[in-house]
Amino acid sequence: MNIWEIIILGIVEGVTEFLPISSTGHLILVERWLKLATHPTEMFNVVIQSGAVIAVAVVFWNRLKDMVTHWKSPEVQQFALKIAVSFFITGVGGLVLKKLGLKLPETAAPVAWATLIGGVVILAMERWLKGKPGSNDITWTVAIAVAGAQLLAAAFPGTSRSGASIIIALLCGIARPAATEFSFLVGVPTLIAAGGYTMLKSFNEPHEPWWQIGLGTFVSAVTAFIVVRWLLQFVRSHTFVIFGWYRIVLGGLILGFIVFG
Repeated sequence: MNIWEIIILGIVEGVTEFLPISSTGHLILVERWLKLATHPTEMFNVVIQSGAVIAVAVVFWNRLKDMVTHWKSPEVQQFALKIAVSFFITGVGGLVLKKLGLKLPETAAPVAWATLIGGVVILAMERWLKGKPGSNDITWTVAIAVAGAQLLAAAFPGTSRSGASIIIALLCGIARPAATEFSFLVGVPTLIAAGGYTMLKSFNEPHEPWWQIGLGTFVSAVTAFIVVRWLLQFVRSHTFVIFGWYRIVLGGLILGFIVFG
């Protein structure tokens, strides 16, 4: 890959990782669109997600610092434990999926269908939630449900990890800002673990030069920082309807290109 291809992929990862539109799905589609002579390895696609994690840690720095400072508070301990349990379930479930032979799809069709169906689900959810106030209390039910949603997204690229976890939290009665925050915070250890596991597994296998992975990670971090800050403000006064329609249009276009060449 040349520098511009790496930058494009880094931007795509940073923009889409925490929006409910699927980063993995978009990376697969952009790779097909660029017609790369050498496709990025799984290691590249997973490790550059670490840039998005860095962005979340910076955006939520005060929140994370407050959790460390007030660690003895029962409320903080419960919240941290819920993040840990959600991460643990996601991690164990992810390893099981890997052992079962889960791989990224070779064609764009599965991603297109997951993108389109996800858009329909978002619109249906928003219609059902209209006028219903949400709670800021993250329950154990929500923590476990978020873990299940992340596994669903891992099994079906194009679903969106953040989108699925936010949607399930909303359906459990959580307010948008609280659902978004919890999804993002659970995503930090999840993406770090995924990157670390992939690096260890691929250590002795051929992969892109480290400078390519480093550049992609840096671009992803800068882009994700901007997107995360924007999304946290957006969800305070907007629904996810626009993302639902985006997914439906994108999924439909991709399926149309597949069918009509």
